[in-house]
Amino acid sequence: MSNADELAARVAELEKENYKLKRINQALIERVESSNAQGANPYAAFEHSVVLAEQVRERTEALNEALSELKTSHRALKNANRLADLANQRVVDAIESISDAFVLFDKERRIVLFNSKFLSVWEGTGQEIATGTTIQDIRRLADEHGLIAEEYGETGDGSKVFRLSTGQWVQMSERQTADGGLVILYTDISKLKASETERREAELAKKSRMLQRTVDNLSQGVALVNASDQLEIWNDRFLALTGVSRALAESYPPFKALNLRHYHDGRANGGQSNSSSVMTHNGQVIEVRTHAMPDGGYVNTYTDITERYQYAETLKESEQWIRLITDHVPALIAYVGEDLCYQFTNKVYDEWYGWERGKLSGQSINQVHGGTGFRELQPYIQQALSGENVTFEIAEYNGAGEERYMLKSYVPNKDMEGRTVGFFVMIRDITERRKVALELEAAYQNLEHRVRERTAELTEVNQHLRSEITERTQAEARLREAKKDAEQANLSKTKFLAAVSHDLLQPLNAARLFTGALAEKPLGDETRPLVSAVSNALEDVESLLGTLVDISKLDAGVVTPDLTTFRVDELIANIAHEFSQFAVHEGLRLSYVPSTAVVTTDSQLLARILRNFLSNAIRYTRKGQILLGCRRKATALSIEVWDTGVGIPAAQLEEIFQEFRRLQPQESGQDKGLGLGLAIVDKISGVLGHPINVRSIEGKGSVFSVEVPYGELLPYSEIQGPDLLTQSDGLQGARIWLIDNDLTICQGMQTLLEGWGCEITTGLSAQDLLSRVDVNRAPADLLIADYHLDNGNHGVDAAQQVSAQVDYVLPVLMITANYSKELKQEIRELGYLLMNKPVKPLKLKTTLLHLLR
Repeated sequence: MSNADELAARVAELEKENYKLKRINQALIERVESSNAQGANPYAAFEHSVVLAEQVRERTEALNEALSELKTSHRALKNANRLADLANQRVVDAIESISDAFVLFDKERRIVLFNSKFLSVWEGTGQEIATGTTIQDIRRLADEHGLIAEEYGETGDGSKVFRLSTGQWVQMSERQTADGGLVILYTDISKLKASETERREAELAKKSRMLQRTVDNLSQGVALVNASDQLEIWNDRFLALTGVSRALAESYPPFKALNLRHYHDGRANGGQSNSSSVMTHNGQVIEVRTHAMPDGGYVNTYTDITERYQYAETLKESEQWIRLITDHVPALIAYVGEDLCYQFTNKVYDEWYGWERGKLSGQSINQVHGGTGFRELQPYIQQALSGENVTFEIAEYNGAGEERYMLKSYVPNKDMEGRTVGFFVMIRDITERRKVALELEAAYQNLEHRVRERTAELTEVNQHLRSEITERTQAEARLREAKKDAEQANLSKTKFLAAVSHDLLQPLNAARLFTGALAEKPLGDETRPLVSAVSNALEDVESLLGTLVDISKLDAGVVTPDLTTFRVDELIANIAHEFSQFAVHEGLRLSYVPSTAVVTTDSQLLARILRNFLSNAIRYTRKGQILLGCRRKATALSIEVWDTGVGIPAAQLEEIFQEFRRLQPQESGQDKGLGLGLAIVDKISGVLGHPINVRSIEGKGSVFSVEVPYGELLPYSEIQGPDLLTQSDGLQGARIWLIDNDLTICQGMQTLLEGWGCEITTGLSAQDLLSRVDVNRAPADLLIADYHLDNGNHGVDAAQQVSAQVDYVLPVLMITANYSKELKQEIRELGYLLMNKPVKPLKLKTTLLHLLR
């Protein structure tokens, strides 16, 4: 309520009270007058009238003051009304001057005031908005006339945004007044919206260009598909990897219309899932990854993973081989990363701990062993992660709940920088061994007790034995002296054998080379038999000397087998070819049956057995044929030599393998052997562990056989064993260098090789040879070197010295009288070929053809 209204109410109240006072005064006067007429007490009446007069005066003065205040208030009210009208006009002018539509509602939400901008919103609707219209009526009228096209929710400041049917954008802001009313402003934001839309479209176009440039520079193929399955964005890499034409892509077809070998709909799982697949195109392996977008579309990326796929397949195959090998190792094997999680376990490991195959991968070692078990292992784990090898024993429970004692080894795995990135685990179950150790310890303690008991009993007996011990001590001293003499004799024998192997075979080797060269030259009828006789005599000497050396080595136990795996057919073919000439010379026919079997043995020792079989077969067969072949058995291959010779009496079948035991020769003076061939066979079979069998019928023939274990060739491995393919004219013009410290050997080798058409240069050492040749202008096809040279030098060092001077691979043939296994292994590892003395011309020629092939 305003001040003017209060003043008006106050004036009305005062006038009402004054009227009542006047009536009271009039009634009092009338009463006095009436009392006087009745003859009442005059003084009392006068006194009463005086009181009333005084009250009237006081009331009159109060009424005059009220009237004066009323006049003042009336003037103030008039002035206030004038100011209120002026303020009201100013408010109307103010809200009319603002650019926004303005409307004021009272607390009952009826319109009190609005401006023309608010009325302009309703133009064209046919509705007139006036004071008193409620806000509900305004909303209803707006809906009925379709004034609002779109309505958006409240923004951060509480305002709302409307798009009107006229295309105009309006922002509505509300604010409460102090008396409970409501002020609403409608701001036209059409230009702002248009500017914002234009700016957003420009930014969107810029981002689209940047996105396209980014996509074009990716190494992956990219294809963006919208929610309508239309191809929107792609790059050249996508076209190259999938074979889609540019014209088809620029037509923006449905993605399914591209006819790719894969298709993924990102909406299949509500647009929330990502997936991957693999496709192939033009021999390429392409990984396709699909990334779903919230609007229902998706993005496909195409990556060429051909090399990675092939590498992964190779790794997978290697892993399968490693797992296959480790699964068959009778030990628990695992690998633990630095995060203490298992990355690999073999089959034995999983089964021992009772885990399903492969489930341990990714599991923590703490989870597998439990808290208590992990605390026991933790110190050893820390040592392994610090780079230290750890081995310890510990008691654990297996998957069946049995307590077992395990021997564990932790071996750290370090990266290129030396940082430990995990450790290997090797575990063996030593429960049984521990039980045995405990039992042995108990037995030992029991034994100690028994010893103490028996010691007292034996003390007396010991006195009687002392004299006997003294005698035995003297006997042992004599035995030690005898053993020392025997060892010295054996050492002397070994040195003698070494000397025989080299020094005696050197001149014999030279003589064989000279006779071989002489036999290939044109000779007269009188000279050729002499050369043949000399050659046969040298061959007999070689055979006898070789036999004596072999039997001595076998008796001394210095022969150890050099086991290799090879196809037996190569060995049989070479030996058959070697002895066919001897058989023809004796008027016999030698044939052999090929075999595809693979065996594991010492090829040279096996060849020595078969050569002795064939030598005996040719020696004791007058007519007919000799057959060399194989018979497969369940556990071994039986290599057999059949002949149609004189046969062996049943009583002598055991004796023929004894030293210096021979059958009667076919003709007097024909057999010059020592009877050591089959003895050597028997000793070699003992060294190799190959059983020897013989069957014979006197007068019809014999069958000698040796059983050789089967072998298996490794994939891509070289087949070990002899390979002596012969050719007739492959040495013509071959350039050969020779290093030998024996001048006679050099001369004999030169004569022999020049007779085969070779160009040979010899030297007594590597320096001597290099001084005689021009390594750059006259390259060699082959180098032959003797193993034992002067001043403690070896042919291996000489061969390497010469090879270092040439810029090509120079084949090397090493010749030696040393039959040791270590030398064979050394020569094989160097890639050289080894031939033992004395050198046979035919075998030398075949070997040279093999090396020059």
